[in-house]
Amino acid sequence: MQRVDYYFSTISPYTYLAGPRFAALAARHGLDVRWKPLDIVGLYGRTGGTLPAERHPSRQAYRLADLSRQAARAGLAINVEPAFFPTNPAPASYAIIAAQEAGGGDMFALVQGILAACWAGEQNIAEDGVIKAALEASGFDPALADSGLFTGAETYGRNLEEAVRAGVFGAPSWVTTDGALFWGQDRLDDLDVHLSGLT
Repeated sequence: MQRVDYYFSTISPYTYLAGPRFAALAARHGLDVRWKPLDIVGLYGRTGGTLPAERHPSRQAYRLADLSRQAARAGLAINVEPAFFPTNPAPASYAIIAAQEAGGGDMFALVQGILAACWAGEQNIAEDGVIKAALEASGFDPALADSGLFTGAETYGRNLEEAVRAGVFGAPSWVTTDGALFWGQDRLDDLDVHLSGLT
């Protein structure tokens, strides 16, 4: 079974857009996905990135237009300026880390549920109730939102360090077992081709 390390942010709109296509790709290849939510602000700071609010107005405007176009193409609802963005991505990330460790549910549904809550549902994914609802809806124990805090914080920090070492500079990013890096939801076709060559 091929493994892919998946580096993403729970507040990344492009991670939201990648969700359904990545799920289909992973099923086709039978991937072992290592879910690695990370601190996107910390990643930008370490790798020379610029936060959306700090970009030139022309770049900000293009980002909003591009998100609308890409969401329409993917058939996903989106509010490109959601009510709760940016928000604290850490609590939802800790819950994802705890869920991966616990097993028994659908990780794709969990991650997509959290992202959809932000980008389509106008919900604050830093709130316990939103996180617990996503856990329950994807087959996990909602109590994981409370029990995984300490371990989640450690792993969250480690994910950032691993990402920097792997050359990751944005989200979503995938790193294959042979070290190939693919950044952005619009590079899933390239990831697909690469994985096909590894089999």
